[in-house]
This record gives sequence, structure tokens and C-alpha cells, in this order.
Amino acid sequence: MTELLAQVALDVPLNRVFDYSLGQHQVVVGQRVIVPFGPRQLSGIVVALVANDGQHGQKLRSILAVRDDLPALPSTTLALCQFVADYYHHPLGAAIASALPTVFRAVPAFKPPAPAVVYFAADVPRLLAQLSSRAHAQVRVAQALAQPQSAAALRRVHAQGVVWAKRWAEAGWVTVAAESTQLAAASPTLPLNAGQQAAVSVLSAARDFAAFLLYGITGSGKTEVYLQTIAAVLARGEQALVLIPEINLTPQLEGRFRARFPGVHMASLHSGLNDTERACNWLAALRGEAQIVLGTRLAVFTPMPTLGLIVIDEEHDPSFKQQEGLRYSARDVAVYRARQAQVPIVLGSATPSIETWANARAGRYTTLALPERAVPGAVLPKITLLPVKKAGLIDGLNRMALAAMHAALARDEQVLVFINRRGYSPVLQCGECGWMAACPHCSARLVLHLRDRRLRCHHCGHEAQIDASCPDCGNQDLKPVGQGTQRLEDALAVHFPGKRILRIDRDSTRRKGELDAVLAQVHAGEADILIGTQMLAKGHDFARLNLVVVLNADTGLYSVDFRAEERLFALLTQVAGRAGRRETPGEVMIQTAFADHPFYHQLLGRDYAPFAERTWRERQELALPPAAAWVLFRAEAPQAEEALALLQQIRACFAGLPAQLLDGLTLNQPVLATMVKKAGVERAQWLLSAANKNQLQRALHQAMPFVEAIQTARARWIVDVDPLEV
Repeated sequence: MTELLAQVALDVPLNRVFDYSLGQHQVVVGQRVIVPFGPRQLSGIVVALVANDGQHGQKLRSILAVRDDLPALPSTTLALCQFVADYYHHPLGAAIASALPTVFRAVPAFKPPAPAVVYFAADVPRLLAQLSSRAHAQVRVAQALAQPQSAAALRRVHAQGVVWAKRWAEAGWVTVAAESTQLAAASPTLPLNAGQQAAVSVLSAARDFAAFLLYGITGSGKTEVYLQTIAAVLARGEQALVLIPEINLTPQLEGRFRARFPGVHMASLHSGLNDTERACNWLAALRGEAQIVLGTRLAVFTPMPTLGLIVIDEEHDPSFKQQEGLRYSARDVAVYRARQAQVPIVLGSATPSIETWANARAGRYTTLALPERAVPGAVLPKITLLPVKKAGLIDGLNRMALAAMHAALARDEQVLVFINRRGYSPVLQCGECGWMAACPHCSARLVLHLRDRRLRCHHCGHEAQIDASCPDCGNQDLKPVGQGTQRLEDALAVHFPGKRILRIDRDSTRRKGELDAVLAQVHAGEADILIGTQMLAKGHDFARLNLVVVLNADTGLYSVDFRAEERLFALLTQVAGRAGRRETPGEVMIQTAFADHPFYHQLLGRDYAPFAERTWRERQELALPPAAAWVLFRAEAPQAEEALALLQQIRACFAGLPAQLLDGLTLNQPVLATMVKKAGVERAQWLLSAANKNQLQRALHQAMPFVEAIQTARARWIVDVDPLEV
């Protein structure tokens, strides 16, 4: 009888699998095994069983253990990981490891905790009556219990949420039950307008693979379309996968899904969960127990045996592209997965990426338009451009913006001031000699965080004390230059005394649960003025918010990135979409020094289509993605010259390809990165362009074995297929 060997994919930086003897173990493809690797033991996944051809001799080592904590991965999951490894030119073992929860990459067996439960208050007024009105955090947790909440969801409302819920359960005010128990009535299905109804009809009837662009203005009710389509999918006994770009969107969307589908097992997958929570939710999806999976980009790999629909909300968002390790696009992988599983996929956006726009105009995707806001009578907010040149700004604010804020607050409305720059000011400068505080490890300035009395680099995390005097000339009059969220917060406190000001950025929501807590304050009406970065731009629905003031919008027009205008249009559209989502008309004021710029004329037109069409034509004329296919090689080393030399070696691997593979390729010269120095190393990059993706992949598959064979002691490289940041 022929002896079988196991080919095991390991999380190591080698583009190969490793052969092991089965020993006394019964092994199937997809199982998790523990194997010796040099002096270490590693966890790996069996990707194939092959006959022993005898070439290994006595050197073949045996599998040490077979872990039963993870069911064998389905062949479809292994095939998806193989595609990702091939397309993004990443080792298969590392690609599979990226798809697995952390606990299944470790050698010890995972021991799942007790089954998940939810907490629910059938009589919220009764519960609230037991609490002090001044215990605002407990009140928010109690209000959240109007719908069944998992322990993870309660911890996002407040760190002590589960502790309080258990205490209230002991008192008889809260019910604790298995997650699949239906404790509450489903939230009502909302009436649909004509556009929504047409979209739901088409999507609910879709079978097999089909890609749809749900192109709807902000506030058009895309989420309701998702919910009603998913209801049809669940009725067929199938699972739904919903991908969202940002973790901070998860609680609000998860709340809507749980309210609509009480008793339906739903699994959340995102970086805000601990390792055990993620593993349990992932296993629930793999076993078919979780009927809805809601997660960020890492959820795209989740095995789902009865997958019936994939939804990608805000598909244009750059957060769907992983920027470290396996540099995959979750949006593109999801489209491939939908084709693999032969299920429909919905890509929703008010400002579709030009890649998706091109696919739709070519007929590869079907466009479903939502041209109206979902709430009857709600209209898109009015957009006004406010000049900053010769306008006599007060603390960085135009007088008209300040007047509009006073008027909105007098009407008991909320105001959002958007500035996509955290900290107190981006620069600390000497007024005498021009010295500016710089990071010693990066080609960047240190950002002043005045309240902490620290200077911080937002690129590498370096911190320093604030200098008492200029290190160059000794001048003690160092001045902050520019404005960040913290400086704006101080200024608004002076202009609006007595008003509740809430700053929401990465600094104020650093700890787990803080973001959800402050968002709960906003929804509870406990804030009058919101100061926020792009964390507040997407997906949030604040009922009382009718005025948005945008500062420093022009920074997106200065960028060397050819996608800068596309991203700025999307960002400003999303920010503007936070205003006037109910019957009261909203207003958006954008401070700009370039009111006559063609970009703003198209933004004022409130129609993304002309902008997308112009941008697509420009990309075609200039041979920029998606009218071309790009791969970017990045190198870093102690000295920039070493990084450039490594990239020249990589370029030579492609220059030596046969002529038929070089035809249509553009082999540019290596150049220094836009930020040359970062975290103590110097960086360079090399761009390879092709007319299409097939041509690019053929060249990559031929050249990469030679690239991987390059020996280098001090420099290292990475490859980024379809890069978003160049």
C-alpha cells in the first residue's frame, strides 16, 4: 500500500509547502496539525495528501499532533486562500494564517468558553427607575438592553456593561438567554420608496453569481435594502456575509441587524474582539450556526457552508485594502469569492470607486440606483463654500460659519465641525529662525499634543517633551502653527460657553469601548457640538445633526496621489451626508481657498456621475488604474542607496524576461518614497505597469522566483499588487 505524505502550509516567509509523514495519525485535507520545523513546533494546515515517492529518504519528519479544535477547512476556503496567495504573490501558509483567528495559529489547542448568551430588558422603564439619573453610563447600558445584547456589545457601550447587566439579572430586571433565543419582537420593516423597492426585488430574485452596484446618495436607505434582501436570503435557509470598512461602524449596524433579526444567530468579526470572541464567532460561521456574519475586511475569508449573499457597504473605502503583511483588497477578494460560490454580491456606495464605476459602465456589474433620500421629505443638505482668503478668520473659523453654528444651537440642533487632523497643531515652530520640531526617525514633523505636554509622531509613535526654547537659536517663543482637533476644541469652548463639546478622534477614543460610549452620548443628545475626524464621516445617523462645518478641505487637492480628488469627493460627500437626514433641511459649509476649483463646482452639483466620468476619462488618457494594472515593489534599508540598489536588482529580474512577456509592460526606474524615512529606515519604491491584469500576472509569475532568490543582508522588500498608496 502506497504511503501518503501530508503537504502542510506553514506561516513562514517561504513560498512553498512542507512534506511530513502521517505517522500514526489519521489526517484529512484542511485539518490543523502540529509539526516540527527546525527546533520549533508550528501549527499548519494540511493542503494535500500525496504519495511518498521515496525521495525524502530517512529525513522526513512526522506530524506531532492533529488538533480537533478546528474542523477541517472546506476545499472552497483553501481554494480561496490559494487564489489570494497566487494573485498577491504571498506565501500560501501566510495567506491561510491571515484567514484564521489567532488562536488557530498557535500550538496549544483552543478551548472554547461556555456558549454565548445575550442580555435583554423586557421592561426598560422599570430598569431605568432603579438607576440614578446621574449615572449616565448605566443609563446608556440600560437603554441598549431594549434589544438583546451580547457581552461584547455591552462592553462596547461601557467597560462595566456586562458586570452591571449580570447584577441587574440577579435582581430580576434583565433576562439572560442563549443568543439564538428570540427575546424581542423584530423591528418593523420600513416602507420602501420606488428605487429601494426595485433594488430589493432584483436582489431578492438573484441567484448564482451576479455583481450589483447599489448606487445611492447618502441617506437613501441602502441599509434597509440590505436588511430586506438578507431577510429573503435567510428565508431560503442561506447565510449572508456583510463587510463594512471601519470597526467604528460595527456597533450601530450590528444594533440594526439584531433589532431586525431577533433570534437569528449573528457573528461579528473585527479587530475590536478579543481572540476568544473572534474564534467562537468564526467557528459559528464555519459550522453554519451563524446565519449572518458582519465584519471588517478580515471577515471575507470566513467559511460559510450555505453562503447565499455577500454585501460590501461603502465599497469605495480604502480601509478594505490591507496595507501590511498580505496586502489584499477585501472588496476584490469578495467579488472573486462570490463568483467561486456562485452567489450574488452587492457593492453599496454613494461615491463608488472608479474601479467599480468602470466595471458598472462596462456592464460587468448591474447598477441599481437610489436617487432619493429614504425619509419622506428629507432632501440633500445645502452646500456653501466659505472663503478663507481675506476672510478675517476667527480661530480658524469663518464668521459665517460661527453665525450658522450659533443659529443651529439656538434651535437645539447638533453641530459637527469636521477637521481631519488630530492633535493641537501639526507644527511647533520658532518664530525667529524657522526651526520646526521634527521626528528623528521619520521625514515628518512632530505634532503638538498640548494637553499631554508632548510632541508625537503620527507615523512611528515617537514622543518627546516640548522644548522650552529653540534648540537652534535659543528663542523661548515657540509657537504652534496650524490647527488640530484639540486646538479647535479649546477655541469653540470660548465661543460657545456652556455648550457640551465632544471631541471624537483616535486620541479621545484610544481605549476599548470609548468610541461606542461617546457615540451613545451623541445619540442620547448629551452633546451639542461634535468635533471629529474621518471617524465620524461614515455611516452614522445623528437625528439632531443639521449643520456640518468642514475645515482644511483643500489639503486633498495638494496631494501627489492621483486618487486624491476621488477620495476627497467621497470624504466630503460622506461628511455632508451626516446633515439633515430627517425632515429638517441640513446645511454644509466648506471652508476653502479655492472656491473656483473645478472640483468644488462638481461637488456643488451634488451629482457624482459627472465627476466619476471625468475621472475615468483622465485615467484612460494617462494609463492610470483601473485603465492600467500596477504592482509596486517597496524596499527599505538603513540607507536609501541600499534600498534603491535592491530595487534595481528586482527590476533586472523583469527586464530579463522573454520579449513576448515584456510587450506592453512599463518598467519605470526606482525612486525614493514620498516619505523617505519612516521608523528609522529609509525607503524607496519601484512601479511596474501593464496594460491589463492578465499581462501583469503573467510577468509576475515568471519573474517572482528570481526576485525571491535575491540575497540581501540589510535591505528587505515587499510586493503590493493593485496598490492604493503610491
